[in-house]
Amino acid sequence: ETPEDVAFFMHNGVLQLCKRGASVKVAPKRWQDTPTSEVQNHEVVIAFEERIYDAVIEDLQCREPTEEFKAIHVICLDTKDNPHEAQLQGTVALELCWLLEQTEDLDLEAPELVEQFQEQQMTHTQIKVLHQICYL
Repeated sequence: ETPEDVAFFMHNGVLQLCKRGASVKVAPKRWQDTPTSEVQNHEVVIAFEERIYDAVIEDLQCREPTEEFKAIHVICLDTKDNPHEAQLQGTVALELCWLLEQTEDLDLEAPELVEQFQEQQMTHTQIKVLHQICYL
């Protein structure tokens, strides 16, 4: 590790991304490795890349259904992988989560709410929002 290495990785934001990741999780974790017993505790899953969104949906569709057979809303807020975009989309995700929390019937209200949210966001930021309901 040289001072030039540190300066380079600080400048391009990689060090900040790694520090942020290390503060919220012990190590990288693949969604597919998460046991169904943990996955079924989630009502909403938000992905920030379309390929991750697709992988989560594929994984949920391949799992054996549980006795509860409950809905899991998978949402994608497609984000460029850089610190600036991550901060902006983090705020957008938080706004969406607040809206989803206020619903009385998430399964019934979420599709329309997500559509309205995208229309509202498109007025000041170009964001592609995807939503699919999976059952587990």
